[in-house]
Amino acid sequence: MSNERKLKGKIKYLIIVPILLALILMGICIYLFGPYSTQTIVAVSILLIYIVLVIVAYVRLMPVINSTMVEYALEQGKIQNELLRDLAVPYTILDTDGHVMWANSKFYEIIGVADKKHIKKTIEAYFPQLTPAVFNGSEDIAMDIEYGNRIFNADIRRVDLTNVFLEDKAEHKDDEIVIAVYLFDVTDLRRLMQENEDQKLVAGLVYIDNYDEVMDSLEDVKHSILTALVDRKINMYLSNADAIVRHIENDKYFCVFRQKYMQMLRDDKFALLDEVKSINVGNEIAMTLSMGIGLGSDSFIEDYEYAKVAIGLALGRGGDQVAVKAGDKVSYYGGKSAGTEKTTRVKARVKAQAFEELLVGKEKVIIMAHKRPDSDAFGSAVGIYRMVSALGKEACIVLNEVTDAIKPIVATFNNSNYSDMIVNSEQAMAMVNSGTMLVVCDVNRPSMTECEELINLVNTVVVFDHHRQTSEAIQKATLSYIEPFASSACEMIAEMYEYMSVTPKLRQQEADAMYAGILIDTDNFLVKTGVRTFEAAAFLRKSGADVTRVRKMFRSSMMEMKERSQGISNAEIYMNNFALSYVDPDPESEDAPTVPVAKVANELLNVVNVKASFVCTEADNGTLYVSARSIGDVNVQIVMERFNGGGHANVAGAQLEGKKKEEFFEELKAVLKEMYESGEI
Repeated sequence: MSNERKLKGKIKYLIIVPILLALILMGICIYLFGPYSTQTIVAVSILLIYIVLVIVAYVRLMPVINSTMVEYALEQGKIQNELLRDLAVPYTILDTDGHVMWANSKFYEIIGVADKKHIKKTIEAYFPQLTPAVFNGSEDIAMDIEYGNRIFNADIRRVDLTNVFLEDKAEHKDDEIVIAVYLFDVTDLRRLMQENEDQKLVAGLVYIDNYDEVMDSLEDVKHSILTALVDRKINMYLSNADAIVRHIENDKYFCVFRQKYMQMLRDDKFALLDEVKSINVGNEIAMTLSMGIGLGSDSFIEDYEYAKVAIGLALGRGGDQVAVKAGDKVSYYGGKSAGTEKTTRVKARVKAQAFEELLVGKEKVIIMAHKRPDSDAFGSAVGIYRMVSALGKEACIVLNEVTDAIKPIVATFNNSNYSDMIVNSEQAMAMVNSGTMLVVCDVNRPSMTECEELINLVNTVVVFDHHRQTSEAIQKATLSYIEPFASSACEMIAEMYEYMSVTPKLRQQEADAMYAGILIDTDNFLVKTGVRTFEAAAFLRKSGADVTRVRKMFRSSMMEMKERSQGISNAEIYMNNFALSYVDPDPESEDAPTVPVAKVANELLNVVNVKASFVCTEADNGTLYVSARSIGDVNVQIVMERFNGGGHANVAGAQLEGKKKEEFFEELKAVLKEMYESGEI
């Protein structure tokens, strides 16, 4: 009705405009020829006759015009209705509950219902994705849905029947709303897009983690046999993915295959890792592989760069695993073993020399570890402090909180010789200039450092750490020495001392601090201890570390003993292999009992059949601290990564903000069950 009134109003202009023009022309004639001239009388007479004729014509023809317009409108409506019913695109109108009010023939054909039959079911019965919740939103949406073997892009629009003819398009509470749904068949388009994705090339790098160590443990005559068997395993496995494989070095392979085979490799969890480990020709050490795969880019060169980043991450996490980098997303597979200790110190020598070269031209060095530092964090920072001081550079250590874990060690540095050694975050940031170097130790995740802002302020950043890498890494590190096989950061720093141009002379308390770091991280040389660990400990012992003095520092208080006893008492065994427990903090203590928690986790490994232990405690600030320990084949690091934590295969942990222990244990049990049943742990 509104459109009809508008149209009638426009038709009136057909009479109004000519009459106005005639009147204007009449006025012009009177002005030009005078009101009583012959010309004016003739012109006015003709114009009056014209006006009368126009009015008569309008009055006589208007009913005919209206009748014609109505007939035309009805015909157009019928045509439009037929066109809409026969439209090749499935189309339906629903109420807000999802009931079909009207649908065209194509829609009936799609859902397999006879044309024009009343549909009693809601649309959700045919398309489960189209729930009432989808229609109740205030915005038009588009989504992919499936029906049968076809994929449709559903364009869902809200139509306000109340305001459809009004200028006000705002939707009100009492308006009559219907839902218009258009279904566009995109099956072939999606198939072609998937085929295009599947044909993209994927770059892969395969490295043998412990080539030199395995060959050294094997008779010379069997070297070629082992190499041939490994080569055959790699080529046969990757031939299933129609891959081209090239042996580029003794312990390195390069491969290229199409992306459509990635799902197959993911489904069997890259069984190549286990196949190569099973090879035994008399070698004492099992050979392990790491693999880096890059995909997801439109450029193969960029995919190759992704593969190089991925293999670096796989090796940085200890090897024996596959890292897949698809753009910014990184996925890991394998990594169940703890890895093999490297007997060569070539890497330590190269990194020590590179570090010394970076120091040239620097005025000062700021050293920091992770938040709530432990003995290894502080001990390695002290080791770097002495190393830098020996080379004539100014150094300081960022320490915001002296926890119970390091309080006995820090107390030994409360003298005039170390008055400027420790600073807080604000003081450290104020010291930064163009000649400043930042050294991060015992951590490689920026979010866990004492002062993350320092990383962005300083141009030259060096990282020394023994924890496995995660996707979160310090991207701007000029020098990165991450050795997951090392027992502790203190071990790594002690090894570097031998390759400095000026051998640093450790003071007694410095040697004690570094020795304590190794002692705590290895649980008195019981966990993750190798030949190089004992060599580093011997070096520190020779430098003045006193075993008895260090042991006295870390004797437990009676309260700590009670907390440990409580943790053991609270333990439960889950799935016959996992010990779960918690320690309630002392309400009179300001610090969370993280040290007793770690010790309880270690002690629970002494229980028969327990392969891994998980112990937590809740701090006053709402943070839940978790310590995870394992013995045998269980890799607790990949378990803790599910909770945004990390660490080593045998020693790991996590810090969870705002989570209660009951919630954590519920999630942990679900994760352990899933990973155990899938063979990930």
